[in-house]
Amino acid sequence: MKSLKKQRRIQLIAVAAVALVLSTALIGYGLRDGINFFRAPSQVVDEPPGPGEVFRIGGLVEEGTLVRGDGETIRFAVTDGGASVPVTFTGVLPDLFEENQGMVGTGRYINGVFEATEILAKHDENYMPKEVVDALKAQGVYQEPDS
Repeated sequence: MKSLKKQRRIQLIAVAAVALVLSTALIGYGLRDGINFFRAPSQVVDEPPGPGEVFRIGGLVEEGTLVRGDGETIRFAVTDGGASVPVTFTGVLPDLFEENQGMVGTGRYINGVFEATEILAKHDENYMPKEVVDALKAQGVYQEPDS
């Protein structure tokens, strides 16, 4: 009688373990396209990601690099003070997008150019994404905004 109870308990634990592993694998599979890693321009230049990898890049729009008028394609460079990465974006930029302002772009790094599919800009005069602030602080170029 005891061996039957023990056997059922072991079977129940085994089924629960398999269910846990299977559910974890399904969740990971479902989220694979929704997870975008953030990189600073210095990280992209030091260790370029593969052309198929979608990630986020953030920093300041480098002054003098914003070029409009090539059809709908906009070209500019994003910098964190340590490195600069050229960016192309086809579409409509946010209203608050301009040079020397914080931005975050989602896309792929192909042939030395970040091809953005989405561009996010600052919300107000003091906003900058946390990842961008951290990258700028690491480079030693971050300045606290005037309140």
